[in-house]
Amino acid sequence: MVPKVHEVAGNGDSGKSGVKGKKMRAFLEKVKRFPGLVWKTMWKVGKEDPKRVIHALKVGLSLTLVSLLYLMEPLFEGIGQNAIWAVMTVVVVLEFTAGATLCKGLNRGLGTLIAGSLAFFFEYIAEATGRVFRAVFIGAAVFLIGALTTYIRFFPCIKKNFDYGVVIFLLTFNLITVSSFRVNDVLKIAHERFYTIAIGCGICLLMSLLIFPNWSGEELHNSTVLKLECLAKSIEGCVNEYFKDDVIEETTDTSTDQDPLYKGFKAVLDSKSNDETMALHASWEPRHSRHCYRYPWQQYVKLGAVLRQFGYTVVALHGCLRTEIQTPISVRALFKDPCVRLAAEVSKVLTELSNSVRSRRHCSPGILSEHLQKALRDLNTAIKSQPRLFLGSDNGGSATNNMLALAAAHAASPRGGTPRRGDQPKQRHFSTSSHLSSVKTDSSALMEWKNKGDNQQQKMLRPQLSKIAITSVEFSEALPFAAFASLLVETVAKLDTVIEEVEELGRMASFAEFKENSCDHDDDNKVTVTCEAPKTPKTPKTPKIKVVQNQLPSNGAD
Repeated sequence: MVPKVHEVAGNGDSGKSGVKGKKMRAFLEKVKRFPGLVWKTMWKVGKEDPKRVIHALKVGLSLTLVSLLYLMEPLFEGIGQNAIWAVMTVVVVLEFTAGATLCKGLNRGLGTLIAGSLAFFFEYIAEATGRVFRAVFIGAAVFLIGALTTYIRFFPCIKKNFDYGVVIFLLTFNLITVSSFRVNDVLKIAHERFYTIAIGCGICLLMSLLIFPNWSGEELHNSTVLKLECLAKSIEGCVNEYFKDDVIEETTDTSTDQDPLYKGFKAVLDSKSNDETMALHASWEPRHSRHCYRYPWQQYVKLGAVLRQFGYTVVALHGCLRTEIQTPISVRALFKDPCVRLAAEVSKVLTELSNSVRSRRHCSPGILSEHLQKALRDLNTAIKSQPRLFLGSDNGGSATNNMLALAAAHAASPRGGTPRRGDQPKQRHFSTSSHLSSVKTDSSALMEWKNKGDNQQQKMLRPQLSKIAITSVEFSEALPFAAFASLLVETVAKLDTVIEEVEELGRMASFAEFKENSCDHDDDNKVTVTCEAPKTPKTPKTPKIKVVQNQLPSNGAD
């Protein structure tokens, strides 16, 4: 017996060592793949937008320049230990776009200047008093300025444009005022600190405005064009996927991160804060365009809000692809041609709007073409030609009552709804009969049973009731398509609002007038949409949507 025990123990130790060995090999394999994964990620991020690489190089060059204040002896003797403030300023102020850098740089500079001037004024008043009164005066000044400044931050205008400057003002004022009580040469320290901050802000502005500038206004403009293209591709992709010849696969995984259609309209729905931030930063930028006039950046924000409202309809349209009740393919095929043509026309209109915004010209006066109206009329005619699919047959009510009676009879059985082996033929005959004389045939019988029955029977019957409710409604198979068609028509109705906002943007921004041959000069931006039915029964490809986000967190701490 003893040797067997040792043998079993030895087998357990070998099993544990085997598991540890597998974990160690898996860990070593991950370590080997880590450099390649990092390199692939770096290449992917830079390939998506080369301006990211340029911005990284600009930050590195700026930090190198401000580091010379420490590295070069003459500069270090003139500035001293406060040179570190120049490095901190570059790290905090230099942003991806010129507008963001201007906003933070000017806020930091003005906040430091005003705080230093006010602190010196209070110091001048406190010098004429005794030491005790000076301490009380400094404490009272810190309390009043701190409370008042914090309260001012809640003002909408201040919070929107100058919140960062107010924070810098509060920080600088307290540093100078409090330190002046113990330090005698605080004026010299404040001057050196202000100089270093000014040097850091100057380098940031130089890099942002003169060396490969990246304008927030251009980012907002391109983002609006991208959102219009995403909506166009999402609508056409949803309709193509809905009318595929094969049945839509039912997936238990609810994650939609890999769905290109979801990525497209998600970029539109999540753009509110991004649009407002870029519009704010664009308002700080100088007039750098060829015509040198001010762009209506807030109109871009309004257009983004309209596109989000349009995107909500696209989200609902996309939700019809994964509903629990699906319309049969044979029924969907009856309405495929008008729906596909209607989606193609809506996509064509959105693509034309994106091209007009991209090229800064007005859209065509006949953007709502006759083809769109014809597709709408054909869809309406196709729906009216199949009234039985949407209205159901006359015996629908009796079928529903029979189903309810069957549920009540099933629940009233002695075994709680589980029939005996000998009762199966009777139950089969009972379920197929059209007249149920022994059981109440209205919904009151079922309600009466539900009130009297115990919770266990109700739980057993709940799945059956849901299936009976679905299968008893004869027109339930056409309901998903009715919702889908209604949402598709809703996208057409919302096109007018989108076109109006784009036209208003063109009027306020002085876009060029539309010319018939204006699209011939820009072949790269020209998009051709064909509405013909495919000649071969191939499954239409889902359009790829590229979404690039360049906004970095700008809440840097000092």
